[in-house]
Amino acid sequence: MYKFDGLSQSQAQTRLQEDGLNELATAQAQNLWQIAWHVLSEPMILLLIACGSIYLILGDWHDAVVLSGFVMGMVIISFYQEHKTERALEALRDLSNPRALVLRDGAQQIIPSNQVVVGDYLILTEGDRIAADGILISCLNLSVDESLLTGESLAVTKASLQRQDDDSSTPPDIESIQMEAAGGDNTIFVYSGSLIVQGKGIAIIKQTGARTAIGRIGSALAEIQEEPTRVQRDTKRVVKYVALASIGLALILALWYGFTRHDWMRGMLVGLTFAMAMIPEELPVVLTIFLGIGAWRIGQKKVLTRRIPAIETLGAANVLCVDKTGTLTQNKMALVQVVAGNEHFTCTPQSQLPDSFQEVLEYAILASQSQGSEPMDQALQQAGQLYLTNPTNQTERLHKNWSLLEEYPLSKDLLAISRAWQSQASQQEQITIATKGAPEAIASLCHLDAAQTELLMAQVNGMAETGLRVLAVAKALYSQDQSKLNELPEQQHDFDFKLLGLVAFADPIREGVPEAIKECRSAGIRVLMITGDYPATAINIANQCGIDTAGGVLTGSDMLTMSDDDLKEKLEHIRIYCRVMPEQKLRIVNLLKQNKAIVAMTGDGVNDAPALKSAHIGIAMGKRGTDVARESAALVLLDDSFSAIVAAVRLGRRIFDNLRKTLSFIIAAHIPIIGLSFLPVMFGWPVLLMPVHILILELIIDPSCSLVFEAEEEEENIMQRAPRSIDSSIFQSEILWRGFWQGFVIFLNVVTIYWFAIQHGIPTDETRAITFTAIVVGNLGFIFLNRSLVGDLSHTVFSPNPIIWWVCGITVCVMTLIFSVPYLRQLFYFGQPDVSHVLLSAILTAATIGAIALFQALFLRKVKNN
Repeated sequence: MYKFDGLSQSQAQTRLQEDGLNELATAQAQNLWQIAWHVLSEPMILLLIACGSIYLILGDWHDAVVLSGFVMGMVIISFYQEHKTERALEALRDLSNPRALVLRDGAQQIIPSNQVVVGDYLILTEGDRIAADGILISCLNLSVDESLLTGESLAVTKASLQRQDDDSSTPPDIESIQMEAAGGDNTIFVYSGSLIVQGKGIAIIKQTGARTAIGRIGSALAEIQEEPTRVQRDTKRVVKYVALASIGLALILALWYGFTRHDWMRGMLVGLTFAMAMIPEELPVVLTIFLGIGAWRIGQKKVLTRRIPAIETLGAANVLCVDKTGTLTQNKMALVQVVAGNEHFTCTPQSQLPDSFQEVLEYAILASQSQGSEPMDQALQQAGQLYLTNPTNQTERLHKNWSLLEEYPLSKDLLAISRAWQSQASQQEQITIATKGAPEAIASLCHLDAAQTELLMAQVNGMAETGLRVLAVAKALYSQDQSKLNELPEQQHDFDFKLLGLVAFADPIREGVPEAIKECRSAGIRVLMITGDYPATAINIANQCGIDTAGGVLTGSDMLTMSDDDLKEKLEHIRIYCRVMPEQKLRIVNLLKQNKAIVAMTGDGVNDAPALKSAHIGIAMGKRGTDVARESAALVLLDDSFSAIVAAVRLGRRIFDNLRKTLSFIIAAHIPIIGLSFLPVMFGWPVLLMPVHILILELIIDPSCSLVFEAEEEEENIMQRAPRSIDSSIFQSEILWRGFWQGFVIFLNVVTIYWFAIQHGIPTDETRAITFTAIVVGNLGFIFLNRSLVGDLSHTVFSPNPIIWWVCGITVCVMTLIFSVPYLRQLFYFGQPDVSHVLLSAILTAATIGAIALFQALFLRKVKNN
């Protein structure tokens, strides 16, 4: 056997300094200064600071302090929200500190896995997560789950450089051995992130950190640029154009005021007030709040949002690419069939196992470990508890009091495991041997002739074609003298085995997956399965889930010979993609995007990470998913519930609809404010609106946009209509026109009230109060007019949304308080208006809102009839 002491502590420290920690780079969070800069650079904050500065220059400390208070309040709220978001992202990372067992200075040491270095001797035991890439120099019965890298759900067996009969004291030269791609049976390589499901071994570490297979995928992730959503791009562009226009018009207005009234400082203040009125500052705020509250809503369904804009994009998704292992399936084995002779039994939780099948399950359990992480052993133990502990079963078949005498492990030459048992209760000299393994290996142990073997393999192949993993089960009885009980044969072939039957396993689909896929299809979303598994298994799982298999299957080897144009064509009608490598997953996602598809991609493994990041919406599994997958994804399913994706799609569509309603409201609400900031200055009338009035109106507009419209329920047919086009925008002409003509009509109403008040000699400060009342009532009316883009006024009034009544009630209370308290009237430049004038202004505006609603209802009815 090889003899080695491992690295010395000093050697390990030197290599750690040279190569760095054995960990992957993660995204850097914003620091406090970056958050503060982001908040303070908002246009509305800058305008308020400018207005406050001018008031200070004019010596108006009162207004300067008021505006400064508004600025501080908005900054604190925004800063808190940004900081909370960063904390949520930081909390997403796995906080556990994995450990590794290594040989150093001739002794075993447990160290943090991020301190493993090249050349370390890593000791591997069942249940360990491998810390780095290495080469096995010794192993016994070692099976490894590499599904996080390969997508293959079944564990693979491993070989080693050391032979069982090798007595050499010097390990072979591993410097000349190059690491190969992950995956495959009987290889000598182990990879970071893989899980030891059975056996034990020792590996010499060859690669750590970014140089591992996981790390190379991480490097590919760094090259993928995240794309802003269509709503984000449109909003940014519109706000930029409107801001430029408002600055230009504000400058003209300031110059006009200065020339005509010879007060340049007040002219600057008027220009800034106009800019505040015109800039649609609510748009980015509303988008942030909508998506933030949307993230909270979907969080109630156990979905964590890492990149909030993805929620809105998911509502437009028309292609959903899903990984099979761990996404559609549970990535654990379950016993689904037992075969005895020509009889088949299908396992269900409600069924009872007939007597003729019980011996097969009994000996399959005897050939398995009672405690361990090997998936099929666990599945057999669970089946035993379900079927062999039935009160009606009079025969004891679990044998908890038997003693294990010997175990014959799996080997490359014989893919079977045998275990020898002695019954303590009977004190018999007879020993029971139970074995399970590959059907061809069990056929050899049972010495079946060619015809019997052919019949057995026909059964096995028929089950394998349905995606099942099949093992054969056999038993043997061995008798010898009591004095020689510990002298068992050295080889399994020395026993006289009798074939009992077959046990078949499957990776069961997750609960709710078929229903979720059905709803995706009704919503016009194509569902594609992209997996590293075999075609037969993939087709079987697809049929169980309800994924369309009529287009056939495309394998990774097929894609290697296809051009991008040919593959684009295949992507339009093929739904199943098998034996796909990580780079091919990324290729599929990118070609779908070139085909103008909005792509959502689910996955949990390291091999899914590049495609998760490249997709418009990456969705990672939270419980089983790797850190790399979660860091790459936009959404994380905390309980791995696939049905939560449908809830996210529904929410995304609802958000887009409500954003369109909000946009119509914002335009309508701004038209009167812009007009009343512009006309009085141009026509030499008394200035009506000051910065403080813009702020109080913003306090009405912002909650209405962010709270009332966000809380609106989705339309009834939201999941029965096709996804919106990739080119669709919230800034559609009908939405813009709808908001404009609503606002223009109310603007004419308010100007009329303002003009009549001036003509009847009402003082300017009282006229301002009367006119401002009309603007506020108009804003409240715009909420009702835009609650539904397809309903009439009766629907918008009576459909449930308690927030709207809170907004209306608070607004009425605030206006009443302002008019009743002299200090507040002075703060808003209001006089003491006649109550009848205020009521008349409110009634006239409400009547105008009613007229708009009536016209709108008649128009919508006409469109619906057509």
